[in-house]
Amino acid sequence: MEIKQKKFSNHHTYTFESDHVNFAYKDKSGSGDFDFNYADFPEKSSITIEQNEWLRNVGILWCLLGVYRIGSAIYSGSPLSGTGFWLVLGIICLIWFALTKVKYSVFKTERGNVFVIQDKNHENIISELNKRKKEQLLAWYGAVNLENDKENEIEKFRWLEKQNVITKDEAEEKIAEVEFAHKDPDLKPQELN
Repeated sequence: MEIKQKKFSNHHTYTFESDHVNFAYKDKSGSGDFDFNYADFPEKSSITIEQNEWLRNVGILWCLLGVYRIGSAIYSGSPLSGTGFWLVLGIICLIWFALTKVKYSVFKTERGNVFVIQDKNHENIISELNKRKKEQLLAWYGAVNLENDKENEIEKFRWLEKQNVITKDEAEEKIAEVEFAHKDPDLKPQELN
């Protein structure tokens, strides 16, 4: 499965494989790609906003210049024709600045940062990554491993519950399985005290 995102010069491609995802990107600063396991996809993210500061600054400057020219024309009694040019140009720059803003959700992985453009595919990409993360964690750690220490197994299922891979009831059921499997059949009642 593949999902593509494009906004202006930013191109992102998420290729979902059976055990990992490939994140490929191309923008005005360069291009690249990397693979990471679904289990490595973090729950928390930050937000980055890419915007053209130059357009905002020039737009504000030209708006101020336009307001000054209109104000001085009104004060001096000069005709207003042509005095609003800088104001209009400044407003156009500010509108362009607002429309070309790109917001990303940024997820930090060990292999690199995964940028998800906040557009119509944003939630689909994140939910697909989280769904596959849960499936992978469950496949890797969902079964009781009798070779592991009892406490490690119990902590594993509590961790899976914290990761929202299994419910609290499922975790308690798995913990009960671990405790039952690790019971010593030769244990005498007086040794319990």
